[in-house]
Amino acid sequence: MGILSKIATNNGHGEDSAYFDGWKAFDRNPFHPTQNPGGVIQLGLAENQLCFDLIKDWITKNPYASICTAEGVEDFKDIAIFQDYHGLPEFRQAVAKFMGKGRGGRVTFDPDRIVMGGGATGANELIMFCLADPGDAFLVPSPYYAAFDRDLSWRTGVQIVPVHCDISNNFKITREALEAAYERAQEASINIKGLIITNPSNPLGTTLDRDTLKSLVSFINDKNIHLVCDEIYAATVFSSPKFTSVAEVIQEMDCNRDLIHIIYSLSKDMGLPGFRVGIVYSFNDTVVNCGRKMSSFGLVSSQTQYLLASMLSDDEFVDNFLVETSKRLAKRHHNFTKGLEQVGINCLKSNAGLFFWMDLRHLLKEKTLEGEIALWRTIVNDVKLNVSPGSSFRCTEPGWFRVCFANMDDDTLQVALNRIAVFVEQDKESEKPTKKRWQQNLRVSFSSRIYEQGVMSPHMMSPHSPIPQSPLVRART
Repeated sequence: MGILSKIATNNGHGEDSAYFDGWKAFDRNPFHPTQNPGGVIQLGLAENQLCFDLIKDWITKNPYASICTAEGVEDFKDIAIFQDYHGLPEFRQAVAKFMGKGRGGRVTFDPDRIVMGGGATGANELIMFCLADPGDAFLVPSPYYAAFDRDLSWRTGVQIVPVHCDISNNFKITREALEAAYERAQEASINIKGLIITNPSNPLGTTLDRDTLKSLVSFINDKNIHLVCDEIYAATVFSSPKFTSVAEVIQEMDCNRDLIHIIYSLSKDMGLPGFRVGIVYSFNDTVVNCGRKMSSFGLVSSQTQYLLASMLSDDEFVDNFLVETSKRLAKRHHNFTKGLEQVGINCLKSNAGLFFWMDLRHLLKEKTLEGEIALWRTIVNDVKLNVSPGSSFRCTEPGWFRVCFANMDDDTLQVALNRIAVFVEQDKESEKPTKKRWQQNLRVSFSSRIYEQGVMSPHMMSPHSPIPQSPLVRART
């Protein structure tokens, strides 16, 4: 491997983690209701597929918004030629307006502060390149997004210092925990450059309250370090309390705004991860200018900008979309979590995101990391559900799992619930159920429907990955 670079060949990507291994299991054997009913159901992908009908309807009614239609082709040349890396002005204006609407209209955003990145993954890496040097570190409350190690550290050389949170206070971030992590880093001669938070939280599906946000801003202001707020799930809030953005909080505080930065994307709120729209919004003029230059390596295509500028400028569409997506997420979350409650499985109370934090501590054979991974392997390999173990998110307490609920139809959801019910019942009957008995019981369901095990060629590719057995093409989940 000496002829290749260290950055390309090191293990910083995290491909060998349980988080990505579950995706590989799905890619090898993806569930299909008729072609492969015994395949793996994807519950590890945080994707919002519940409102595509609304987007499809808008596109049908607005063909001029695309340069690849008869109605819009007249603008093809103007959009296809070279575009400045600042982005189309109408695109930045539309995104800024959408960001404000997604935060209840309580705060406005300046289009001139919007910097493009290749999805939220590219935006997160871009802000790291702007704020830190190799060897510097950021505090990140855990559990945190499983691919942060890749997004923030792999190519930048930036370190992550976890701030451990636990169930004793429902995984809330406290000033005391931040101070303790900061002091430990100082003692280890680690240069802390900032704090990164996700709000709403991935993987918890919870939102930070105003007082907590003020406490975090005060903390970074006192330490003179940066605060990066990943708000890519801002418009996925489906029940109270409402979402509060850091942009709203700092309007009420006397703080150094040059230290505040927001990461945004249309991958979750709009359900458009394939469009690779990532945004860095900084209150620091120098970061905006530096970020624009660095964004040359991860721009959003001008064709995508053109379409979205038109779509997001349609107030009637956007207002209806935000209301409807909230309703549909609430219904799906309720149906899934209530179904789990019926078989004795509880989840952390949540109000946002495309997932929930499932508590399987009572099903662990031993309350250790090894016990969690053993249970996860059973769920993936035998129950055929790709859920993500808490340890992938740096959770220190074994037995928690992230379950995504918005990337499937209602029938697939019911199949997943049926499988879980059979598994829980099997666990009650025997501490060591065999695969043969599991396969027999797989035919049992709440609705009395029969789901036969199917056989699928290992060479068949998943519809979610253009590269066989490679889940890594999805840069943000």
